Amino acid sequence: MGGRALDATGAQTLDDLAGLLRALRRRHARQLGGGELTYRELAARTGWSHTAIAEYLTGKTLPPTDRLDDLARLLGATPAEQGALATARDRIDESRRRAARAPDRLAPRQLPADVARLAGRDDELARLDKLATAPTAVVVAAISGTAGVGKTALAVHWAHRVAERFDDGQLYVNLRGFDPGGQALSAATALRGFLDALAVPAARVPAELDAQAALYRSVLAGRRILIVLDNARDAEQVRPLLPGAPGTLVLVTSRNQLTSLVSLDGAHPLPLGLLTRQAANDLLTNRLGAQRVAAEPEAAEAIITACARLPLALSIAAARAQQSGFPLATLAGELGTAGQRFGVLDAGDAVGEVRAVFSWSYTSLTAPAAGLFRLLGLHPGPDITVPAAASLAGLTAAAARRLLTELTRANLLTEYRPGRFTAHDLLRAYATELADDTDPESDRRAATTRLLDHYTDTAHAADELLRPNADPVDHLRAAPVAGVLSDRPTTHAEALAWLTAEHPVLLAVLRQAAGAGFDVHVWRLGRALDTFLDRQGHWHDRVESCRAALLAAERLGDGVAQAVAHRFLAGAHTVVGHYADAHDHLERALALYVLGGDTEGEARTHQNLAALWDRQGEPRKALAHSMRTLTLARAAGHDRAQADALNAVGWCHAQLGEHSSALAYCEQALQLLQQLGDHAGEAATWDSLGFAHHHLGQYDQAVHCYERTLELTRDLGDRWGEADTLSRLGDTRAALGDPTSARADWQLALDILTALNHPDAAAVRAKLVLP
Repeated sequence: MGGRALDATGAQTLDDLAGLLRALRRRHARQLGGGELTYRELAARTGWSHTAIAEYLTGKTLPPTDRLDDLARLLGATPAEQGALATARDRIDESRRRAARAPDRLAPRQLPADVARLAGRDDELARLDKLATAPTAVVVAAISGTAGVGKTALAVHWAHRVAERFDDGQLYVNLRGFDPGGQALSAATALRGFLDALAVPAARVPAELDAQAALYRSVLAGRRILIVLDNARDAEQVRPLLPGAPGTLVLVTSRNQLTSLVSLDGAHPLPLGLLTRQAANDLLTNRLGAQRVAAEPEAAEAIITACARLPLALSIAAARAQQSGFPLATLAGELGTAGQRFGVLDAGDAVGEVRAVFSWSYTSLTAPAAGLFRLLGLHPGPDITVPAAASLAGLTAAAARRLLTELTRANLLTEYRPGRFTAHDLLRAYATELADDTDPESDRRAATTRLLDHYTDTAHAADELLRPNADPVDHLRAAPVAGVLSDRPTTHAEALAWLTAEHPVLLAVLRQAAGAGFDVHVWRLGRALDTFLDRQGHWHDRVESCRAALLAAERLGDGVAQAVAHRFLAGAHTVVGHYADAHDHLERALALYVLGGDTEGEARTHQNLAALWDRQGEPRKALAHSMRTLTLARAAGHDRAQADALNAVGWCHAQLGEHSSALAYCEQALQLLQQLGDHAGEAATWDSLGFAHHHLGQYDQAVHCYERTLELTRDLGDRWGEADTLSRLGDTRAALGDPTSARADWQLALDILTALNHPDAAAVRAKLVLP
C-alpha cells in the first residue's frame, strides 16, 4: 500500500509487522521440531488463499483484523506479542488516515461526463438520494433494466449530483458485461485499475483475485468514496469490487437483476422501466424545443411509439430530426416504413422494436459514413481514435474525421473524450450484424488486417522510442498493408502517452487477433507491448500478453519466435515473483537457441538467467551466467552483447563486494560501448562504475560517474533510469557530508518515480524521512 493508502511511517510499520509474523512462524517451527509451515499449509489451516498468506508474510498487504488475530493465534503468539501486533495495526491505520488527509494527494475523479438533461427519472433519483443518507454501512444500489433504457445515464447523472459528498473521490469502470465481442472486463483487471487510481504501487498488488480484493478493501477503509460499476454481467463480476467498510456507496448497472447481489450482499434493487409517455415527450421537447413538438403532437407520439420509449432510440430520433429539419410527420412516416421492414425480426421486446430506429438512422447516413459505421463493428473496443478509424476503412485522417463527426451528430457514436469515440453496445452489435450481412468476408478480413497493422506498427514505433539503441527483434516484421495510417510518435513522451491512452484497446486488439487467427500480429504486438507494460507496472497484463505471444509462436511453428517469446515471458514472470516459471521458460528458450545454433540468442538467455539470479539475491550464480554470456558473445563476435556482458560481470562482482574487479570489467565495457555509440549501454555502465567507486570510498569519482549517467539517461528519455541514478547519487552526496544536495537528489528521484507510479518510490521516500 502506498500513496494515499499508506505513508512512509506506515509502510515501515507494515514491514515490521510482517517481520514479526515471520518470526512467529520460525519459532512455531522450532517448537514443533520440524520445518516452517508452508504458505499452502497455512492456507489449508485458515481457509485463505496461499497467495494471500504470502502477501501477509512479506508485507505486501495487511490482513483484516480477524485474519491477523487468527494467524497470530495459529502461530502461537503470546499475549504480549498479540498486543504488539495490535499496536502495529493501529499505527498502520493511523498512517493511512494521515495519508488520506494529505492535501497534496489528488482524489480520483473518474466519472464520465454528465448528461445535459435527464427526463422522467425523478422517482429513481429520489430513491438514490434516500440511500445516500444512510452512511452507517456499505450501500449498494443495483440499477437494472433492458438495454438502452438509460441505466448508465441515470447512474452517472446522480453520481455527479452527489459527488461533493464523497470527498475522497469517485471511481468508475465500464465492466463491459454485455460487450458484443464477448470481452467482459475481468474483476481482476477492474481491481488493478482502481488500485492504480488509489495510488497503490503495482509492486504491492498481489497476483490472485482474493488477495487483490483484500488489499482494495483495506485501502478503502475509512474513506468516503462513490463507486460506479457500469454494465455488470452478473454478481460474480461485481462482488470482488465491493468495499468492506462503511463510508462508500456503490452504484451497479446491469441488464440483469443481480438477484444474488440483493439477497446475499444487501444490495438495494432499482429496476428501471421504459420512460412514461410524458417523460418520452419531455425528452423530445428538451432536444427539439417545445414549439416544434407542440406543433405536431401526433407525429411526436408516433415517433415515441416507434422508439419503444427507450431513451437511446429517442436520442437517435431526435438527432435525426435536428439534423434534417424535416417535419416530424415526415420522420414519423420514415420510421413507420422502417418498422414494417423489420417487423419479422421483432420478437416483442423493446430491443427488437428499436432495430427499426437504428435502421432508419443508418439509412439516412451518407454511403461513406454508413460504410465506416459497419466497419466499426469489427473494432474490439472500448473506443477508437481518428487514425485507427482511418486505417480500418482505408481512408485519410481528414476523411475519417468527417465521417466520425457525421456518425456523432446522428447519435450513433459519442466523442466521450477529445479524439476518442465510443458506441453503445446495442449499436456496436447492430453494426456487426450489418457488416456480416452487407460486406464480403474478404473485405472484412482486409479491414481487420489494416486495423491490426495500425496498432501493431504504431506500438512497435512507440516501443523503439521507449528503449532506444536496444537491439530490435525484427523477426516476422513486415510493412503495413496499403491503407494503414500509422500514428507514429516521434518522442519518448509521445510514445508513452500513446501507449497509455491505448492500453485497454491494445489488450483487446491482442485478444481479437488471437481469436481470429492473426498469429503474426499476436506475436509482434505482444513483443511490442513488453517494455511499456513493464515500466508502467502493468505486470499482470504483461504476463498475459507474453503468454499470448508464446502461444501464437507455437501455432506458427516458428522456433525463433518461440525462443524470444519464452525469454520475454520469463521476464514477465520474474517481475511478479514467479521465479520457478521464469527459470522454466528461460531453460526452454536456451534449448531452442542451442538447437537452432543461435549463439547470440543463447548468450542473451544466459544474461536473462543472470538477471533472474541477481533478483533472487544470488550474485555468484548470476556471475556464472554472466561469464557464460561473455564467452558466447566473444565467440559469436557480437560486440554489443559482449559489452553488456562485461558490464553485467562487473555488476555481479560489485554485488559480491569485489569492487576493484567490478571496475576492471565495467571500464572494458565502457570503452567498447563508446566505440559502438550505444548510449543506453553506456549509461548503465557509468551507473555500475559509480556504484563500485562509492563502495570503495571513492566518492568524488562516484559522483562523476553518476552525473555522466544522468546526462545520458536524460538524453535518452529514460525516466526510471534517471530516478534510479539520482537515488544513488544522493547516497554518495550524503556520504560526502552534503545532506542538502543529497535530499535534493532524492526528492527529484521521488518526483519521477511517483509520476511513473513505480514501486521504488517507497525506498526513496524512506530516505527523505530519515533524520
